[in-house]
Amino acid sequence: MEAIMSEGNVEEKKEKIKNVQEYKREDEFENPQELFENLKLAILRYHPSTDISMVKKAYKVAYDAHKEQKRKSGEPYIIHPVSVAIILAELELDKETIVAGLLHDVVEDTSMTLEDIERQFNPEIALLVDGVTKLTQINYSADKVELQAENLRKMFLAMAKDIRVILIKLADRLHNLRTLQYVKPEKQREKARETMDIYAPIAQRLGISKIKIELDDLSLKYLEPEVYKNLENQIEQKKSSREKFIQDIVDDVKRHIDNAGIEAKIDGRVKHFFSIYRKMVNQDKTLDQIYDLFAVRIIVDTVRECYAALGVIHEMYKPIPGRFKDYIAMPKPNMYQSLHTTLIGPGGMPFEIQIRTFEMHKTSEYGIAAHWKYKENADGHNSADTEEAKLSWLRQILEWQRDMSDNKEFMSLLKSDLNLYSENIYCFTPSGDVLNLPNGSTPIDFAYAIHSAVGNKMVGARVNGKMVNIDYTIRNGDRIEVITSQNSKGPSMDWLKIVKSTQAKNKISQWFKSELKEDNISKGKEILDKYCKTKSIVLSDYTKPEYMEKVMSKYGFRDWNSVLAAVGHGGLKEGQVMNKLIEEYEKKHKKDITDEEILGAVSESGIRPKITKSKGGIVVKGIHDVAVRFSKCCNPVPGDEIVGFVTRGRGVSIHRTDCINILNMPELERTRLIEAEWQDGAKPVHGEKYTAEINLFANNRTGILADLSKITTERQIDVTSMNVRTSKQGLATISMSFEIGSVEELNRLIDKMRSVESIIDIERTTG
Repeated sequence: MEAIMSEGNVEEKKEKIKNVQEYKREDEFENPQELFENLKLAILRYHPSTDISMVKKAYKVAYDAHKEQKRKSGEPYIIHPVSVAIILAELELDKETIVAGLLHDVVEDTSMTLEDIERQFNPEIALLVDGVTKLTQINYSADKVELQAENLRKMFLAMAKDIRVILIKLADRLHNLRTLQYVKPEKQREKARETMDIYAPIAQRLGISKIKIELDDLSLKYLEPEVYKNLENQIEQKKSSREKFIQDIVDDVKRHIDNAGIEAKIDGRVKHFFSIYRKMVNQDKTLDQIYDLFAVRIIVDTVRECYAALGVIHEMYKPIPGRFKDYIAMPKPNMYQSLHTTLIGPGGMPFEIQIRTFEMHKTSEYGIAAHWKYKENADGHNSADTEEAKLSWLRQILEWQRDMSDNKEFMSLLKSDLNLYSENIYCFTPSGDVLNLPNGSTPIDFAYAIHSAVGNKMVGARVNGKMVNIDYTIRNGDRIEVITSQNSKGPSMDWLKIVKSTQAKNKISQWFKSELKEDNISKGKEILDKYCKTKSIVLSDYTKPEYMEKVMSKYGFRDWNSVLAAVGHGGLKEGQVMNKLIEEYEKKHKKDITDEEILGAVSESGIRPKITKSKGGIVVKGIHDVAVRFSKCCNPVPGDEIVGFVTRGRGVSIHRTDCINILNMPELERTRLIEAEWQDGAKPVHGEKYTAEINLFANNRTGILADLSKITTERQIDVTSMNVRTSKQGLATISMSFEIGSVEELNRLIDKMRSVESIIDIERTTG
């Protein structure tokens, strides 16, 4: 390889590289240096004239920085960044991206700084490494919508600064998935789910099928291991017969294409696992029932030859009606172009043929990496127009971020938009322009795709010259005319249930938020005030700018009115807002609360405890003349070990010591706990009754409630509430609340209930 690099003549280099054997697979190398030789060869394959001295320097810097580190597999850590760089080179990316791929972990995992990278390389590479480092620090959470939305906002902003950042991150994620067998199963599922939810759809949106397909298959392998293994076995069992079937078709097609005088590259394959699995699930079919399990690809030089080849194919095989798609005339949103036709092959076996040009194939495999502003064409001009078209989706995401204050809505729209599995339809404006809309779209979607003002003023629509209802489902080739009126009062809330496109849903929601914001702000204020009054909270103590800022930051709002509006329209619960305000207030007043409000109220040791006569007969040590109430979360009864909690303005609440709220109480709150005991030890107060709650788990059967009711009736126990839930597996969960005199009485009752047929277990609620 060094000999090739030192040659001066570019044409000689190209010729020599053609004759070099295919470089080793990633799992065949013997040491990091050998893997790095693969990287150099990968770069020279698509850019023989390039000077890779900066790539060599980056390898040395990364090697030295990670020298003492090992991967989970036990390999030297440098294997990972070199493998990431190889993936980027296979996408034929520029040297700066490959260098950043080699250095992408040094800032996070070693003592190197961004300043070091900028000094040794350049600001451009430092910017890329910084972007990838920030993306790595984003924690994915499928359950916490606010956190997930905020993290994705950061990701899209990083992508907007330089799209190469996400390309490096996709390569990083792909190599990590390739070596996921070395981490714990729960980590495998977490990374696979994150990949399936976020990274694979982004790769699809950017048109990089080369990466997207492998991310999908590897994610499926760890999310559904049994399904993956079963699918692998089924495909392997008939591998030879399938390969013969495909090869026979390829040979047959090649003969006819050659006879027609069309130069073409033809190959065949079985479709990738995740694509097959998705079709099996969506269509509820077995592997043998899936159409187009096989795909033959014909790659030609020109668009004219694409259609000529299609004519040849349709003369050879019978096409299946409704299974032809022209993505050349009507490209997909990610700029994918190809002709797809599904045909009946020998023996009645269906298969798909895809026909495209070499340029279209490159775009299909590499997506935005094939045409972007950093890569120059042969004539020295960059391909910014194509890159801009591919990034129109990203610009739309950034517009949503500016418009939306509600994280849940942002996540809903984003996931909907990332879901590209449903086919699109194509329709026309009156002037003949083509619009690409999601399958199932209506004239409302069409109107908002033109402009939000058109959608907001829409009162009707014509399709192919005839009036239609606004919920009409648009078909391929329809010509749509929107009827507007200045007297329109705007969209209806019902439209949100009708429209299919993310764009239309967003614009309708924004209209309502804008129109109704003042009403929602007023309503939000009322709800918050009412909540505080019921909880005896003085709202003005907590609505200080520094506390409000924390609430806005947590829930992703830009101003306090947006928070109030969200409470007003139900997007945010008033309890969530107040809990955060109180939490921030208490952080600020930690010292005051501890020293003055709580400890000052509790006597030091040596002072005789004061006894408060209360309904429940509770002794609270150190505090007198205080109201005592029983906590409803754990319902203590005489005989339970108890503890007091000093509340603000509501006296002391009594909890069981095993109450989950006490066990999980923050350290800050624990200063408010105070000793408490029953007045006469464990003896019940004569005539007093206490609420107790238990959960019973049982195998569901007819008559079980009657048996339980008989026990409580015999003991003259008043049942105040009962709730029953039954799972699909026949497991019943029965929650019962009743009045009881003491813990001994409760234990006797539970023992009796355990003897009832079908009862599996009984437990007291602990919060």
